[in-house]
Amino acid sequence: MRKRLGMITPSSNSVLEPVTSAMLHGVADVTAHFSRFRVTEIALDAAALNQFDASVMLPAADLLADAKVDAIAWNGTSASWLGIGRDRSLCEAITARTSVPATTSTLACIDAARALGAKRVGLVSPYTDDVQRRIGDVWAEEGIAPHAERHLGLRDNFSFGEVTPATIAGMIRAVAVEDADAVVILCTNLEGAALAASLERELDIAVLDSVAVTLWRTLELGGGDIGALAQWGRIFQTSAVIK
Repeated sequence: MRKRLGMITPSSNSVLEPVTSAMLHGVADVTAHFSRFRVTEIALDAAALNQFDASVMLPAADLLADAKVDAIAWNGTSASWLGIGRDRSLCEAITARTSVPATTSTLACIDAARALGAKRVGLVSPYTDDVQRRIGDVWAEEGIAPHAERHLGLRDNFSFGEVTPATIAGMIRAVAVEDADAVVILCTNLEGAALAASLERELDIAVLDSVAVTLWRTLELGGGDIGALAQWGRIFQTSAVIK
């Protein structure tokens, strides 16, 4: 039976849609569908934080529900600095409105780290110093204090999609050297999914790209076969820890 996956997408994100579509190329009976709302920058000031108010995100979920999707994901990592409770509440609200199960990129990344039993997680992101520090605090509250990290100091969301795969790979190698046993590429506008499998073989650690992991969790939540995507990394051979 065909599985339709709904993805709520930041407006200035130029990576997650083509990457998700590329990952699903050749996978029978699974399609991804996207609904946008405005996000242009990542920072801790009020204007930037207010971009993620549920009142602007829920209408995007409503539109995806019109396509009778089997699961909905907020394909963004904002709860990593806003607080994980924001995403849990958002998922509850989406399901209450649409009767469709929901997840988010941040929740999927946390599920993935736990499912793989990662103890020393490295965080790679494009974000500014203060955002990265806040992410460390938020993740620590979930029992996943970052073991190592690298970030690029960027604020403009569109610019994240211009970061080269070589730069991302270098950041992953840098945290791996610090004895991380898993690396999370924490941003759905970084083009890291295609790096995961090869770097896992090279470094012998799990590489969890936010776009790939969001697809992993959404596909499983919608009742699809995650094993069909095994070529994209270790996580697709692992079931999520259901809470």
